[in-house]
Amino acid sequence: MKQHRSVPVVKGNTYTIDILRLGSSGEGVGRYENFTVFVRGALPGETVQAKVDVVKKQYATAILQDIVTPSPQRVEPLCPVYAQCGGCQLQHISYDGELLEKHGQVRDALERIGHLTGIDVLPTLGAATPWEYRNKMQFPAAAAKGKAVVGCYAAGSHRVIDVASCAIQKAGNNDILRIVRQWMNDYHVPAYNEQAHTGIVRHVMGRVGVRTGELMVCLVTAQADVPHIAELIGMLREELPKLTSVVQNINTRRTNVILGPETKVLYGSPTIHDSIGPLTFNISAQSFFQVNSEQAQRLYEKALEFADLQGHETVADVYCGTGTITLFLAQKAKKVYGIEIVAPAIRDAVKNAADNGVTNAEFILGDAVEKLPELIKSGVRPDVIVLDPPRAGCGEPVLEAIAQSQPKRVVYVSCNPATLARDLAYLNDHGYQPVKVQPVDMFPRTHHVETVVLLIRVKESNSEKV
Repeated sequence: MKQHRSVPVVKGNTYTIDILRLGSSGEGVGRYENFTVFVRGALPGETVQAKVDVVKKQYATAILQDIVTPSPQRVEPLCPVYAQCGGCQLQHISYDGELLEKHGQVRDALERIGHLTGIDVLPTLGAATPWEYRNKMQFPAAAAKGKAVVGCYAAGSHRVIDVASCAIQKAGNNDILRIVRQWMNDYHVPAYNEQAHTGIVRHVMGRVGVRTGELMVCLVTAQADVPHIAELIGMLREELPKLTSVVQNINTRRTNVILGPETKVLYGSPTIHDSIGPLTFNISAQSFFQVNSEQAQRLYEKALEFADLQGHETVADVYCGTGTITLFLAQKAKKVYGIEIVAPAIRDAVKNAADNGVTNAEFILGDAVEKLPELIKSGVRPDVIVLDPPRAGCGEPVLEAIAQSQPKRVVYVSCNPATLARDLAYLNDHGYQPVKVQPVDMFPRTHHVETVVLLIRVKESNSEKV
C-alpha cells in the first residue's frame, strides 16, 4: 500500500527554507514544499538553512544553521547573551524593521483571524529609544559552578542565564542586579534551588521611578531569615543615592509564582513614586504598573484621543486594573466607572484616585460578565466603553453586554493581536465597526505589541436585522 507523504520534512534533516513573515513569538515563519516551518532567529525575506527538531502534522520547528540570503533589516544583536536568553526575541532586526513587522502582525491578525479588511491600521508608535526602557526587573537567581547567577531564563527552560547588564532595563535596575549578585557571592548567601527546594534567594526585583529616580529593591526569599541582610542594605545605600525602599518578600511555596503572600520593609518606604502624564502613583512590590513609563503615557493618550470625550460623557472602563486608564479618562469625562475582578488592584485604584484628587471615578470589584450588566441595569448608560482585557481577550458575555448597552464608541486596548481580532469580529457583527487601529510598541526588542482600536456604533447590528 502506497503511503501518502503529507509531511515533507524529517526530524534531524536540514532544509533550505524561505521565510515569509514573523510569527506571534518573533520566530521566522517559512515554507518548505508548501509546509509551514518555524525558525527562531530567521527574518522575513531571508532564505535560510535550518535543521528540523520537531515535526507535527501541520508544522515543524527548526534550528537556524546558516543564512543563505540575509534580510537588509538584519543587525547584530546588542546583548552578548541574546542567543541564549529568552527575554528578548527581536534584537537581530533593525528597530524600523521591528516596527514594520509589528504593524504587519496586527494587520494580518485582523485579516486572517477576524476577516476584517479595509481598516485603517496606523504606523506603529515606536519608542524614542528601544533600549533601557523597563522600569521593573524580576530576575531569577540560581547557582552555577559554586557561584550565584542572576538573570533571565534561557528560552523555553528554567536554566538561568547570568546577565551582567540587561540592555532593555533602566540603569538603576542593572545596578541593583550587580550589587545583589556581588552580595550573594561575597557572603555566600545561597540561591534557591527549585528542584531540591533548598537555598534562600529566589528572585531579585528592582523598580525605578522613571520621573522621580527613586529605586526599590525587593529580595524574594524562600525563608524569613536571611543572613547578612544588614550588609546588603549597606552596600545598596552606599552605591545607590536614590535608594528609597528595600523590601523582602517571603515565598516558601513550591511554585513558579514569583511573589509570596508576605512582604516586609527592611529599609525606607514600602513604596516608590512615579508619574504618567499629570498623574502620580504609589508603587509597591506587588503593584501593577506599566513597565515602559514613556510608552504607557503615549498609549493612554491615544486611548483618551479615541474616546473623544467632551466633558459630559459617562464612561465604563472594563478590566480597569489599578485604574491608570480610568484616571486618564476621568480628566475629560463627567463620570468613569472602573470594573476589575482583582481585589488588590481595586484597592490600588481607589488609592490612586484619592492621591490624585480624582472624585469622578468609581471602582467596582467583580467579574465584568456580571458587573457590566448590573451597572447598566442600575440605569447607567455609558457613552463610551473602554476595554483593556488580559491576553485571553474578552469573554463573549462581556462583548454581548457591551453591544446591548449601545455606547456610541468602544475603545479596545489589547496586548494580543489574535484575541483582539477575534473580539473585533464579534463586535463588528453586533453593530460596532472598527475604524482606526493604532499599534503601540510598549516592549521594544520583544515580540509583544499593544494595540488601541476605535470602534463606532453603526445604525444596526447583524443581530438586530434578524
